Formats: sequence, C-alpha cells, structure tokens
Amino acid sequence: MKTIQLNNGTNIPVVGVGTFLMEPEVAEKAVSTALRNGYTLVDTANAYMNEKAAGRAIRAAGVEREKVYLSTKLWPSVYAKAGQAIDETLARLQTDYMDLLFLHQPVGDCIGAYKAMERAVRIGKVRSLGLSNFSVEQIQELMEVTSIVPAVLQVEAHPYYPETELRSYLEKYGIAIMAWYPLGHGDAELLMESTICELANKHQKSAAQIILRWHVQCGNVVIPGSKDSAHIRDNINIFDFVLSDEEMEKIASLAKDKRYYTATKEALDGYLRFAPDFDAQQ
Repeated sequence: MKTIQLNNGTNIPVVGVGTFLMEPEVAEKAVSTALRNGYTLVDTANAYMNEKAAGRAIRAAGVEREKVYLSTKLWPSVYAKAGQAIDETLARLQTDYMDLLFLHQPVGDCIGAYKAMERAVRIGKVRSLGLSNFSVEQIQELMEVTSIVPAVLQVEAHPYYPETELRSYLEKYGIAIMAWYPLGHGDAELLMESTICELANKHQKSAAQIILRWHVQCGNVVIPGSKDSAHIRDNINIFDFVLSDEEMEKIASLAKDKRYYTATKEALDGYLRFAPDFDAQQ
C-alpha cells in the first residue's frame, strides 16, 4: 500500500475503507473484506454508530494493530467533554491508541475539544489530529489558539469539486486532504462522463478506478465506502497504472463546482442537538 508522509512525520495509507451510512453488521463485513484484500486504513466515526463493529473486524482479521491505520471522529455533542469522549472511543474500538482523530464538524466547543485532543497526543492516545468539514477561515482560527497543526483535513472532494483553492492553502502547512465522497456520491453522471469512460477503456479499468487513481496522483487520501465485496477489492486495485499529465488535466477540466453536501446553519445547529448513546451501538 502506498503511503504519504504527514506534517508530523507519520505515514498514512492513500486508500482506505470508509464506513459512512453503514449499519454495524454491514460495516464489520466491509472492514473485514477490506483487510483481507490489502487495505490498511479504516475510517469510522462516533456518529456513524459503527466504531464497535470496526474494532471487531480489525481484531478478527488477526492483523497486528500497528499494521492498521485507524481513524475516527468526535461528534460535536461530546466536544465539551472531549477527554472523556476520547477514552470512550478507545474503549469502543478496543484499542490503546488512534492513528488519526478528527473533529467531525465545525460547531460547538471546537477549540476546547481540539486542545483535549492535543493532550491525548502528548500522552500517546492519539498519533495525529485532523479536522473534518472545516473551512479555511475556521482552520485558521483554530490554529491561532492551538499548538499542533492538523495533519489531515477531511472534506468532500471529487472531479466535479476538486477543492483546488483549498489545496493551495493546505499545502502551506503540509495538511493532507482525505476525500469523502471521492466518487461523487456514486453519481452516475460523473461515472459516465465521456472523459472518464475513455480513460477507463484505455487503461482497462473501471470508471471508479480512474477517479480514485486521479485522487491519489493529486495527493489525496481516499476512503470510498462500499457494501459490495467486488467493489471493495476493485477500489484498491489502482496501483498498476499511471495517468499521464494530459489525462490528469482532462479530468481536472470536469470541475464545475458541484458538491453533494452543504452545511447550512440549520444543519450545524442540528448536529449540536444530535446526541445519540454512542456506547449503545452494537
């Protein structure tokens, strides 16, 4: 598995398995399939309600913990008690440390939670810190009052919405992008773009593999989620070909400022009120 070095000197695999919108048993099966097929990065979250399932799959795989890169996210409703929430997350995952811990949404006591995450890094419970769905302004505000520069920003990114300007800003701090919805939320319009289809035919790959290869060559980490075992196997099979500079430019030309999620004020306010019993998950 190819890795990239983060700004704190640690390495992260460039392809992982995502578990967003997966019921626990589905997430457990997906993670198990991924680990059997060469994946080493697993992404989950408090709010996905499948941390326990991801942890079970990792243990059942019989893979040494040090060989699995595990990322998860704190939900805004626990930011005010982030230190306790980190311990509870570790307990759900049944691990001594997390490789990467994100603040999931830019709302609530982000600063207090991030400082608690920094303390967790200092005592070995967390190795790298990240932000999810934060804007440039929000990242800048956080960095002005904290001491550890985030290593990863998780955002929506795909050929229709490549986050080019954001990437330029992040490069100044060595912050990597982890792309969610890397395939445009499975949008058939994107997958059937003539440019993508032509490249798929040329390289004897699927449309999804072409897009994921584009991400990797852009420097993104990708976490496609799939319930289909064949798709999970295919999503990692992108390291036996290379897109030329011209082909990369053709894909870049597809950008049209189209995204599939926008955080409204109402949505952010709702995130603060959404406080499920995370420990009740199966």
